[in-house]
Amino acid sequence: MSSFKEVFGSTLGRSSWRQTIRQSCHCRLALQCLVITAIVVTCLPARSEADDRAPASVQKLIDAYKIPTSAISLIAQEIGANKPLVRLNENQARNPASTIKVVTTFTALEVLGPTYTWPTELYALGPIKQGVLQGDLVLKGYGDPNLVTEEFWILLGELYARGVKAITGDLVVDDSFFHIPAGDPGDFDARPDRLYNVLPNAAMVNFKAVEFQFYPARDGKHVDIRVRPEMPNLRVTNNLSISKGKCGGYERGIDMQIPDRRTNDHVVFSGAFPASCRSQAMQRSVLNHETYVYGTFKHLWKHWGGSIEGTVRKGVAPKQRALVTKQSRALAEIIRGVNKWSNNVMTRLLLYALATSKFTPPYTKEQGIEVVRDYMHENHIDASSLIIDNGAGLSRDARVSVKFMNELLQHAYRSPYMPEFISSLSLLGLDGTTRRRFTRRSETGQMHLKTGSIDGVSAVTGYVNARSGKTYTVALIVNYKTAHQGPGIAIQNAFLEWVYNQ
Repeated sequence: MSSFKEVFGSTLGRSSWRQTIRQSCHCRLALQCLVITAIVVTCLPARSEADDRAPASVQKLIDAYKIPTSAISLIAQEIGANKPLVRLNENQARNPASTIKVVTTFTALEVLGPTYTWPTELYALGPIKQGVLQGDLVLKGYGDPNLVTEEFWILLGELYARGVKAITGDLVVDDSFFHIPAGDPGDFDARPDRLYNVLPNAAMVNFKAVEFQFYPARDGKHVDIRVRPEMPNLRVTNNLSISKGKCGGYERGIDMQIPDRRTNDHVVFSGAFPASCRSQAMQRSVLNHETYVYGTFKHLWKHWGGSIEGTVRKGVAPKQRALVTKQSRALAEIIRGVNKWSNNVMTRLLLYALATSKFTPPYTKEQGIEVVRDYMHENHIDASSLIIDNGAGLSRDARVSVKFMNELLQHAYRSPYMPEFISSLSLLGLDGTTRRRFTRRSETGQMHLKTGSIDGVSAVTGYVNARSGKTYTVALIVNYKTAHQGPGIAIQNAFLEWVYNQ
C-alpha cells in the first residue's frame, strides 16, 4: 500500500494535506452533481411545438377572438441567426393564400433572372401592298404577364410603322405556347367574372379586364355607362334606374349579369343607382381570351388609323420571321405588380414561364411546379410541406409551413437578387396591399410584406426592419373560419408590431 508521501509528495505539510483532501471531496461532489444532472436532463421530454408560445400581446388577441392556438402558425427570426426569435406550430402545413406568391416570384427571379422578358409577335399571312395586308394577321403570345392596354397600343404602333394600314383578313390568335386545359373561372368561388379568377393564357391581353364606369345622367332619370377599354364586340344592356337616398350599399345597388357564359359578349346591368353617388367603377372579366384580344385590337388599331375587315379565330403562327416582335418589361419589374398588388393571373403565368428553363413547348403548369421543387432541393430548402397548385394562392389545396417560408426568406436575403425581390413586396403603410396599415407611424415603411386572404385564411410574410436596427424574417398563417373577417389582420398587426419592437 502506498504511503501518504508517495501519493502527495514529501513536501506537503499538515494544513496542505487537509486542503488537498477538501478539494478532492469537492471535486467528487461536483462529479456526482454532474452525473445526476445528466440523468435528469436525459429523462426530461424533448422540446415540442406545444412548448412554443406566441408573444403575450398576440396571444391576448388570439384568446379574445376565440381562435384555437392550433389554428395559427407564426415565426420570426433575425437575419443570419441560428434559431428563431419566436415560433408557434412552425411545422404545420397550412393554406397560405396569396403569400405563396413569394415562392413563385423569387424562384422565377433566381431561375429566369431579373432581366428575363417575354416576346409577343405579329405575322403577316399575305402580301402587303400599298399599306394593305392582303390576308390574315397572326398574333402569337408567349405568356407576357403584363401585356396591358398601353403595351398593346405600342405593339400595334410598330405594326403601323411597318407600313400596314389595313387588314383584309382575320386576326388569328396563337396561344399554343402553353398547354392549359379548359377550365371554369368560377370553380373557386362561383364568381367567374371576377378579375382574381381569370384563367391564364399565353396570348392574354390586359388581364382580360374591363372597367365599367357609372355616372348619374344629366336628365336625373338615367345612368350613363362608360366602358374602358372600349370593346366593339361587347354588347352592354343598361336597365339601371336612379334612386334617392344616400350613396351606399353593395356595388351601389348595381347588379351585373352575363346571359351567355359560352361567349361572355353581352352584359346586362340592372338595379337602382343612388343619385347622390357621383360615380362608381366596377372591374370585371368579360369575353373569351381570343375575343377579348380582338376587341382590344380593333379599338386600338382604329386609334392608329388602321382597319380590319375580318373577325377573330384561333390558329398557329407560321415558321417564318415575325413582322413585328415586342419584348415585355423585365421580370424584376413585372414581379412588383405581382407581389405588391397580388395579381393572380400574372403569378399563374410566371409558373408556366418557369417551365421554359427546363422543358420544351407547349409548357404546362406541372412542369413549372417541378422547376420550383428542383430549385428548393438544389438549395437545401426543406419543401416537404409545399403544395403549390397554381402558384398564386387562389386555392383550397395549396399548403406551406411557416418554417419553410422562413427558410426561403432567409435564403432570399442572401441572394444577389435580394434587392429586386424585397422591393417587389408591399411597403407597409405606403403602397400595395398594406398601404392602409400602420400609416403615419414609426413602423411606416419599415416592413416589406406579402399578404394573403381567402375565406378562412389570413396570412402575412416578409421582412421587418425593427426599431433596434435588426432585420427579421416573419411569417404568420391563420386557418380558421373567421380568419378573413377581421381577426386575421388584427393578429397580423399585433405580431408585426411585436417584432418591430424587438
